[in-house]
Amino acid sequence: MNRIFGTSSSKKPRPTLQDAISSTDTRMASIEVKIKKLDGELARYKEQMGRLKNGPGKNAIQERALRTLKQKRMYEAQLAQLTQQTFNMESAALATENLRNTMATVDAMQQANKELRKQYGKIDIDKIESVHFDMEDLLEQANEIQETLGRSYAVPDDIDEAELQAELDALELEAEDEGPSYLDDIAKAPDFIDEPPVELSETPEQKEAVKTTA
Repeated sequence: MNRIFGTSSSKKPRPTLQDAISSTDTRMASIEVKIKKLDGELARYKEQMGRLKNGPGKNAIQERALRTLKQKRMYEAQLAQLTQQTFNMESAALATENLRNTMATVDAMQQANKELRKQYGKIDIDKIESVHFDMEDLLEQANEIQETLGRSYAVPDDIDEAELQAELDALELEAEDEGPSYLDDIAKAPDFIDEPPVELSETPEQKEAVKTTA
């Protein structure tokens, strides 16, 4: 029986919304061609009526022009309906596409939410806080070590600046009482040099001795 009559699986697939839009566009194109043809006939009838005088011949042409005009109005009405149908179907197709994109976005967000929950489920907040506290303690210990290493040796912490200044003043007074140091005497020029050295001219004997030597 299935071989003779076929099964439900052999049925043609239902036309999609895009198929319906394409079919409507084809019908609209056909109607536009017919309207253009009728416009040509009306132009010819108008020209003929302009050349003829009132009478049976002109009346016959007027009747043909009237029928052609009625047919054109019918095609124009059909074209307007098909245009509105195409607009409605395109709007529905756009809404369907937007809905499909929205559903895809929602599915992706749900999948991302599952992944985030799965990843964050592996994180222990208590361990993170413990690590944070350990880091703070280690940093404090490092600062204490640096302060200890930078501490000066054999220098008392309770040194009075006023006492140091008084001691320095006393040293200056002792230096004035003792008088000038022997080092200062060494740095001075000798006192017995009171005139610049005098250049002596050569005597005739010295000149003669120089010539003999030469």
